[in-house]
Amino acid sequence: MFADKPYQAGTSSQADNGNGNSIIQAAQTKNTPVSDTIAFLKNEYGIQILLCCALLLMIAVLSVASPFFWQWENLRNILDQSAVLIIISIGMTIVIASGGIDLSVGAVAALSGVVAAICLKLGVPVVVAVLAAMGVGALTGMANGGLISCLNLNPFIVTLGTSSIARGVALILTQGIPIYGFASSFTWLGKGFIMGLPVPVWLATITAALGAVTVNCTKLGYYALAMGGNEEALRRTGVSVSRYKTAVYAICGLTASLAGIIVTTRLNTAEPTAGWMFELEAIAATVLGGTSMKGGVSSTTGTVIACLLLGVLHNGLTILSIHSYYQQLLIGVIILVSVVLSELRAKNIMSWTD
Repeated sequence: MFADKPYQAGTSSQADNGNGNSIIQAAQTKNTPVSDTIAFLKNEYGIQILLCCALLLMIAVLSVASPFFWQWENLRNILDQSAVLIIISIGMTIVIASGGIDLSVGAVAALSGVVAAICLKLGVPVVVAVLAAMGVGALTGMANGGLISCLNLNPFIVTLGTSSIARGVALILTQGIPIYGFASSFTWLGKGFIMGLPVPVWLATITAALGAVTVNCTKLGYYALAMGGNEEALRRTGVSVSRYKTAVYAICGLTASLAGIIVTTRLNTAEPTAGWMFELEAIAATVLGGTSMKGGVSSTTGTVIACLLLGVLHNGLTILSIHSYYQQLLIGVIILVSVVLSELRAKNIMSWTD
């Protein structure tokens, strides 16, 4: 995978005079455990290494706790269940790195699945139905980006509103009744296999690779990080911020719609209430993976590892017969801890290595 780097609009600001400055100077002059830890966390690979260690530790514990964990069917199930989260989280990573947030991904996933199902029931070819569903996701994302950038609205409020709209449209189209029973050529996207691995795993791999290339090797990725770092500075260079911000949200809408299609094909049912809490899990994976909630720093590699970590956690709790209520509680704890760690990394006391 590609290594993701923070956007830097210029040189780091000097530390304030007083106690804060003395602490930083002390950290610079002595190799203490605290300073070594800070330097490690500031390293672009530090978060990924910590996540990998946590993942390996969790795998080791679950392997001892349950003899069923290492069975190939279970490992394949972990990859399959993590695929949807990876796909949605890649789009969320780009949005959060740009300084925004998208709370509509779960509702967009549900609406996309409903649109695909209705198209198929009307006799539309599978390819056209899938493209129509993904078009809905892209248009919703463009609407989010357009409202946020052109009217300078808060992304939290805008995407919360579009989430309610998308969910309402899905319920109106179906009258609250699930649509089920699709051709095998459609359900193959969620249930099929290629070279022994589920199709969703391959789709997640492709999405992650494209996300890494977008962030690291394209103008869109650079401008997305620049928007998160200093949007006003980017605007003053003559860049059309609104256009690139709209593109960023459109990508997030696309990944949400792809995830919705996979969920629909996997269940062979289009549920207007599907995708519930997708946005929270995607935010948790994104922030846990090292992307800053304030923008300007992105890590698609860390996001993928975090998704696998959450997938193993869900699987392990299920194997150990721990109620899903506690799983939801853990997601909330992970979000809070991830945000706190992200904020600590952004403090001036941690910027001495810049």
